[in-house]
Amino acid sequence: MTTLADGFCFGEGPRWFEGLLWFSDMLGEAVHTVTLQGAMTTLPLAGHAPSGLGFRPDGSLLVVSTENRQVLRYDGETVTTIADLSDCVPANLGDMVVDGIGRAYVGSQAFNGGVIVRIDPDDSPTIVAEDLDFPNGMVITPDGATLIVAESTARRLTAFSIGPDGSLSDRRAFADGLDGPPDGIALDAEGGVWAAMTLAHQFERIIHGGTVTDRIDMGERTAIACTLGGPEGRTLFMLTSADAYPQRLVGTKLSRLDAVMVDVPAAGMP
Repeated sequence: MTTLADGFCFGEGPRWFEGLLWFSDMLGEAVHTVTLQGAMTTLPLAGHAPSGLGFRPDGSLLVVSTENRQVLRYDGETVTTIADLSDCVPANLGDMVVDGIGRAYVGSQAFNGGVIVRIDPDDSPTIVAEDLDFPNGMVITPDGATLIVAESTARRLTAFSIGPDGSLSDRRAFADGLDGPPDGIALDAEGGVWAAMTLAHQFERIIHGGTVTDRIDMGERTAIACTLGGPEGRTLFMLTSADAYPQRLVGTKLSRLDAVMVDVPAAGMP
């Protein structure tokens, strides 16, 4: 395991894009990039608590502003607000996944009664799933047909079928009764889901039905989020923190980004 970066407050939403690992520092009000050699850049986002990230086909970065309940767009020069969801969601926003045509799926993290909102390429929002227990990390399969979401307080991964219009249907369990609340997740080419198991202090690879095939123990550190990337897609990037509850970490710089090689490469979105 290699430590790529530390000295930030609360890392979330890692994404591999164009040779860089991108992630949010939610409490530090910034988005960072890190190279495989550990060189870091920073996009300040004062007044926002960024979380979920995703890239549209034109290369623009979408950023979830959690407490403002907005989605931002960064085109490489300017940050603009493309959607204000304040009037249509029951709780602060969290993670996000963007599909191959630029539709963004954003979770509103109510402990019960959480929703997923789809933001179409024209930036119009639609609620596409309801009654979720703290919807968190999300992935989309390579064929664009299935979305998997981590329901943290329910300790399960839930799958939906994605319709041609981006609607979600056929809700079903992908894995239930997990070892801990799942946070950020990543999908590999064999259909395995890497999940940050916060209170279990582990990253686990889970296959359909709930069997855990691999575990990475983080000791006393809290597993927050992960993604697959790197030149071969076999680098698992892991964000950890000193505590599972962000409010206890305000003003600290105790989060860390580690990387480890795994056997099965990345697949799907992100």
